[in-house]
Parts: sequence; structure tokens; C-alpha cells
Amino acid sequence: MCTLTAENSTKDGNMQGRGLNDGILFLLVIPYLAAAGLGYLWYKKYRKKNPPTKKFINEIK
Repeated sequence: MCTLTAENSTKDGNMQGRGLNDGILFLLVIPYLAAAGLGYLWYKKYRKKNPPTKKFINEIK
């Protein structure tokens, strides 16, 4: 019922259907942005925690 109403309203020139689609896209993007942000923070923290040391590299040679 909601889909039919949104489709019919866009055909008549009403912008409510477009607003509905924008809202759906907004709600869809938020979890992906949150996951990407947490992944980036985790990556930065992990990278700083275990940097390669010159002493270890010299022992290999």
C-alpha cells in the first residue's frame, strides 16, 4: 500500500515519494558509515600498537 501511494504521488508531480526514497537511503547508509568509521578507528589503533622495530629487522639480516 505504501509503495503504490509513493509511486502514484510521484506521477502526479508530488514530491512526497521522493522524500520517502531519500529517507530510506539515509537509513540504509548510516549503518555502513558507522561500520566504516569503527573499522578505520580499529585499523589506526592496531597499526600504532604494533609498529615494526629496527632491532627486529636487524636481527633478521
